[in-house]
Amino acid sequence: DLEGKLNLAPGAEPLFGNKANENKQQKQKQNDKKQKKKQAKGNNAAKKAPAAADPNLPDICKLEFKVGLITKVWVHPKADKLYCEEIDVGEEGGPRQIASGLRHHYSEEEMLGKRVLVVANLKAKNLVGFKSHGMVLCAANDEKVEFVEPPEGAPLGEVVTFEGLPPPAPVSGAQVEKKKIFQLCMEGMKTNDDCVGTWNGHVFMTTAGPCKGRTIKGGEMR
Repeated sequence: DLEGKLNLAPGAEPLFGNKANENKQQKQKQNDKKQKKKQAKGNNAAKKAPAAADPNLPDICKLEFKVGLITKVWVHPKADKLYCEEIDVGEEGGPRQIASGLRHHYSEEEMLGKRVLVVANLKAKNLVGFKSHGMVLCAANDEKVEFVEPPEGAPLGEVVTFEGLPPPAPVSGAQVEKKKIFQLCMEGMKTNDDCVGTWNGHVFMTTAGPCKGRTIKGGEMR
């Protein structure tokens, strides 16, 4: 019968001429739309997928140390060791709020306007009710604690590099915490005989020169 010859469902009207062409065009458009959706999903997935970390990258290069400037400082109302600070690290969102346990080592006047290094890819932490978005890097010995300072010419927001090592490729704060990357680096972070900050002998560098403490030689950096 005609339905069988034309491969039509029982009761369906046969399509001739323009109608058949229109039907083909509609099906082609639908197929094109489906194909575009699949491609879009694939592209989005590719964008969202994080780049695989280099397994040979030294742990210190997975951290992000930024040049910062303390623009505001006040005493934490509920913690006798903590200062609360606003630190400009050159980010569009404005200064970061960070808490530091430095009240026994610096006065508010000494803190204000200080150029510092901020460990910028740590997971935010609540410190006695104050959310701290990073930490400032200091050198310490048995007698004192002092900032490891970037040189004057280093621009705010510059990411510190490490002499003789690959460029930093910072991982997320969640990865830093999960894999305990900062803790793994602590043993190697020390000031040398010139008070310069190092990791396993590799100097903390900016485009304006090395980062260093004022007086502490061979001090642990934390």
